[in-house]
Amino acid sequence: MAERINLNADLGESFGAWRMGDDAAMLEIVKSANVACGFHAGDPLVMQQTVATAKRCGVSLGAHPAFPDLQGFGRRRMDLPPAELEAMLIYQIGALAGIARAEGMTVTHVKPHGALNNMACADAKLAATVARAIRRLDPELILLAPAPSQLAIAGREAGLKVVEEIFADRAYLDDGNLVPRSQPGAMIHGADACLRHVLDILDAGALISINGKRLPVTAQSICVHGDDAEAVATARALRDGLQQAGYELVSIPEL
Repeated sequence: MAERINLNADLGESFGAWRMGDDAAMLEIVKSANVACGFHAGDPLVMQQTVATAKRCGVSLGAHPAFPDLQGFGRRRMDLPPAELEAMLIYQIGALAGIARAEGMTVTHVKPHGALNNMACADAKLAATVARAIRRLDPELILLAPAPSQLAIAGREAGLKVVEEIFADRAYLDDGNLVPRSQPGAMIHGADACLRHVLDILDAGALISINGKRLPVTAQSICVHGDDAEAVATARALRDGLQQAGYELVSIPEL
């Protein structure tokens, strides 16, 4: 039996007249979508359209909540009181859940976005706040968290099902965190290079840092950032390459 793996993308990141990525094409390729909830990108109509397209394509649905940072695309660090952050997360996930329900869909997972995700990966207290908010809203929600990270640990400690992901288009530091976008080599460019990066991690059973250090991981899901100009070509190469390598691509709830 083929080993199961998930291919996901961060989508629904257009806003008003501002268009971001090719969601329709991506949803024909990936198995799960992380949909922006209006705080870093997205708006009610974009959310509704993304959910409706995901339904047509048979793609599972996840909320992609963020810091309230439209101008910075959710990539700027913020220091918020735990109670305020919990409320913001519940608000965003709940908004997408309501739109999904109206479209006959269900939100099945949550993946924090940008700076919130990066900070929670390294900060155990922040990670616990994120996990607590998700559990308070719905303990059946799956947490999609980077492997390995404090966020994944906090999710399990909160009693959530955790699916660990790796990034196809991002390089890693020796501690397992992502190379900051402000530094050279943070992004991996080109569909073939992204596929090689992913297959190397899966074959090694470990993240391979920019310095060659290996950190053992069990990667269950692979993310392609939908806002990248090469996103569709990368997602297609990953889908085809993973299938050729003997993997079965499934949605997050099927893992």
